[in-house]
Amino acid sequence: MSAASAAEPALPAATAPGTGRVPPLAAGSGPVKENLNRTWWDKFGHSTIVWGLRAAVLVAFLTLWQITAGPVIDITFISKPSLILERLVDWIADGTLWTHTWITLQEILLGFFFGALAGALVGYLLASFNLLYQVLDPFMLALYSIPKVALAPLFIVWFGIGMDMKVLLAAATVFFLVFLNTAAGVREVDRGLIDAVRLMGGNRRHVAFKVVLPSSMTGFLTGLKVAIPYALIGAVIGELVASNQGLGYLINASAAQFDTAGVFATLVVLTIVATILNSGVAVLSKRINRWKPLDEH
Repeated sequence: MSAASAAEPALPAATAPGTGRVPPLAAGSGPVKENLNRTWWDKFGHSTIVWGLRAAVLVAFLTLWQITAGPVIDITFISKPSLILERLVDWIADGTLWTHTWITLQEILLGFFFGALAGALVGYLLASFNLLYQVLDPFMLALYSIPKVALAPLFIVWFGIGMDMKVLLAAATVFFLVFLNTAAGVREVDRGLIDAVRLMGGNRRHVAFKVVLPSSMTGFLTGLKVAIPYALIGAVIGELVASNQGLGYLINASAAQFDTAGVFATLVVLTIVATILNSGVAVLSKRINRWKPLDEH
């Protein structure tokens, strides 16, 4: 063997002699293996602590409220948790809660769906055409700045006092939030990605569906999250202004009778509905953003 050949590093054999299999990697080389045999606490410990602290804060707040209501603050103004629970149990027993909650839930879901769908489509299309967006953007912002409470009387004149009015009022509230966030997501797409697709021979359709649409999902989902409470607000405002059914009607009727427990009980139900809808959007967000790195979810 010559000195030149001896100085060259020896390459590993492709297969082990006589076996046809690749020999195992030497120690310290190759991918690092992570032990996946984690305990239950390793998997759920952090979330358990978070939920435990949340429960502790809630229990402490309700306990303080229950103790101070009466001796410190007049229950006529703030009621107390035990009375609120009693009102909820009574309404569940006689069917009042189910009937009015179902009415409001339909208005919220329909308004949220149609408002989000229209906002996403209009936001995506307008933001895709720069000149058109620049022309119409001030008008959209001006319409967005109109207090939605002021639209309720006008919607009553146009659509009456039925469910349609509440659905459209909720949809109008949701529309602008989803529109603005979706349009912002479209306009903030990385131009480098668009140029890369075009350099690879991509046409306008490839850019729209392979780059712009996935990148704009962050803005769209943000709009959905922000719009959920406003869908509730739109539906309840319509019921407060003119309705004989729904959770807004329950708030009005309870307030007219100085039934503070009834008002708080209705607010508890609205909070639960909002929490469920937020959870649904969070699940949707995780499924849509599966292509992103974990630290960006």
